[in-house]
Amino acid sequence: MNDSAVPADDLDADTHVDGSGTAAAAASTAPSRKRPKPGERRVQILQALAAMLEQPGAERITTAALAARLEVSEAALYRHFASKAQMFEALIEFIEQSLFTLANQILEREPDPARQVARVLALVLQFGEKNPGMSRVIAGEALAFEHERLGARMNQCLDRLESLLRQSYRALADARGSTTPTVDAQAGASTALALILGRLQRFVRTGFKRLPTEHFDAEMRLLLA
Repeated sequence: MNDSAVPADDLDADTHVDGSGTAAAAASTAPSRKRPKPGERRVQILQALAAMLEQPGAERITTAALAARLEVSEAALYRHFASKAQMFEALIEFIEQSLFTLANQILEREPDPARQVARVLALVLQFGEKNPGMSRVIAGEALAFEHERLGARMNQCLDRLESLLRQSYRALADARGSTTPTVDAQAGASTALALILGRLQRFVRTGFKRLPTEHFDAEMRLLLA
């Protein structure tokens, strides 16, 4: 999402001083005022919020601090989002779209259920590693003092992820001839989700120093044994 802009309304071409055209000439050489394209300011706000979340040990983000970072007024923020909670909801939507678009492709294209699980876990952990601010949202740390509906919304996303993993674990249990495939699938998906959350929470807790993908291959061998 690269920043781009369009020129503001052109100055009146007929403006001049004493008929000399001096003002018109100055207007033609002066840098034109820029303004964001439709929808671009909304993206800039979310980018700024995500960047602020990437600061290790960052305190609760206020709209005043966010506006200051963007060099706009708080009123300008509210022209694009009704509340700060709505900004966080947009981040959660981005997380969902980013993860589930690719996770569903993995399930469609990868026939081996064990590899499905490994690839989905790698997807989520790599996403968190590349987007530290989003790790704080997924782990719930960034939402602790925000509106309670945000925590509920993130939990819905995690429930959906667990359900997706359960499909793969059920197929894996069936392939291995388990006599309790439903229980095995539930236990496997729950353990996998706990691994994801634990890794992301540690990533946040250590100021983004302990990477979520650390010893990933070894952990997959244990998880899928």
